Amino acid sequence: MSHLEIVVTGLRKRYGTTLALDGMSFTVRPGVVTGFAGPNGAGKSTTMRVILGLDAVEAGTALIGGKPYRSLRYPLRHVGSLLDAAAPHPGRSARNHLLWLAHSQGLTARRVDRVIELAGLTGVARRKAGGYSLGMRQRLGIAAALLGDPPIVMLDEPFNGMDPDGIIWMRGLLRSLAAEGRAVLVSSHLMSEVQGTADHLVVAGRGRAVADAPVAGLIAAASSGRVAVRTTAGTRATTVLAHAGATVTAAVSDVITVAGLPAERIVTLLNASAVPFSEVSAHRATLEEVYLELTRDAVEFRAATPAGVAR
Repeated sequence: MSHLEIVVTGLRKRYGTTLALDGMSFTVRPGVVTGFAGPNGAGKSTTMRVILGLDAVEAGTALIGGKPYRSLRYPLRHVGSLLDAAAPHPGRSARNHLLWLAHSQGLTARRVDRVIELAGLTGVARRKAGGYSLGMRQRLGIAAALLGDPPIVMLDEPFNGMDPDGIIWMRGLLRSLAAEGRAVLVSSHLMSEVQGTADHLVVAGRGRAVADAPVAGLIAAASSGRVAVRTTAGTRATTVLAHAGATVTAAVSDVITVAGLPAERIVTLLNASAVPFSEVSAHRATLEEVYLELTRDAVEFRAATPAGVAR
């Protein structure tokens, strides 16, 4: 299997008066699971459609191993993709759907049965796709994406509709595909799944990449200089530490996150004011915190805080 990469450079596209892509650029490298995240309207789906030759752009390029998707003779042997889990004809069995795809790509029935097994659909392969649950349709879409044994795999929201067993299976599958040297691009709004699966993260915002870095580096940068304090007196602790110049945010019900003061100083201040606390430790940021910070200015539709909910 050849090792190919996706190189997206300066994509620009409008839908009427809406600027969907405004210089989108990033690379998806072999042997790496690259997460692709961003708020609604950020350009994720449009970018994936452009890579697959489904949408044209006004400027920029999206290349598969140096070539546009449309120039590939047997595209499924180069790129496997899942963009819409509802795509199979509802009256066709899963196996017949895959056989039809295989025939168009010069692939064998033996390969069809192999990907059915990989996707965990052996027992239901002859059932009509119209009777499949969303999770089963996702598995069928994965089977189709892997049909050509491609060096590049692109999946749009593959965790949608998956039960806990399916989510565990998907995580393992994505890691194993990258371990085989494939370039894997996964779009997801579930940051917990991206953090547990992706090595690299591209965050889209208003049509461009606002972050493009290793996941570990993004989390380390967001964690640096921040201290977690576990206390049952969050309001009092916040007041004391804020008066000393700290920036304090509430993480969970009994934990506050403090920036601007070292741990030793925090302990001294809380003891001096008789504020009870049970733990002071280095804060470990989640990828969701990183994501929310990166996309703060790129969210198109933001809900108001409900009345009575603390800000």
